[in-house]
Amino acid sequence: MSIEVKNVTYIYMPKTPFERVALADVSLTIPEGSFTAIAGHTGSGKSTLVQHLNGLLTPTSGAVLVDGVNIGDKSKTGRQQAQTARQQVGMVFQYAEHQLFEESIAADIAFGPANQELSAEEIDQRVREAMGIVGLDYDTYHDRSPFSLSGGQMRRAAIAGVLAMRPKYLVLDEPAAGLDPSGREELLQQIKRLHKEQNMTIVMVSHSMEDIAKLADNVIIMAQGKVAAQGTPREVFAQDNLLRQAGLRPPQIAVMMQRLSAAGLPVNAHVLTPEEGLQSLLEVFHVK
Repeated sequence: MSIEVKNVTYIYMPKTPFERVALADVSLTIPEGSFTAIAGHTGSGKSTLVQHLNGLLTPTSGAVLVDGVNIGDKSKTGRQQAQTARQQVGMVFQYAEHQLFEESIAADIAFGPANQELSAEEIDQRVREAMGIVGLDYDTYHDRSPFSLSGGQMRRAAIAGVLAMRPKYLVLDEPAAGLDPSGREELLQQIKRLHKEQNMTIVMVSHSMEDIAKLADNVIIMAQGKVAAQGTPREVFAQDNLLRQAGLRPPQIAVMMQRLSAAGLPVNAHVLTPEEGLQSLLEVFHVK
């Protein structure tokens, strides 16, 4: 199954002097089980796009289907199915820790499941499960105030609140924004584990080509409200002219290796990660 975006156009403030087309006839597929990264310069439409994936925004025209269900269906027969499908897509906003508000971490994570009118036992189980998934030990942290945590821990607590709803697809808008290097790396590793160990479909908006190269298996480049490219990281990052037109550039290691290759050094000019770059250099200099 998958999330399908079919000919979606979205217009902000239509029929006013401030009318702006944010998405223009966008069609794409996010396969179940993928780690899909969405990139583009500011104003390219990427954040508007992901807000359509669980119905936070409704297309001006077109449709979004989650596992074959049109999440915008308002008919009597389709309304309940559409609501259930929307709940399969969990959304974590940029600076998600700003949404924390309860006195304890456990209470904050329990907020969503409690609104589903689940039993106390089921809610407790989901809180413990979600905290375990994001690497926050329940006994250590459940009674602590969310505001006593580090930035990275707060971000993970916010993600746990979404995971407690047990979505099938997790959408993260710039999840590592504003974190220090340690908190950033810790959070990205947790997201990677979510994908690998929980088999969760991840959709991540990111400005970092390095993060995308390390984590994603499917990349969507947005430019001027349209899909400029979609494919594997290696396929997309090979299109240097397209990336530049979209206001992006390949990962720094890729740029460096391309320059070394152009200077005559027999290195692999198509690496994407520091690990691949190091391996190529070791081979060139016959280091074991």
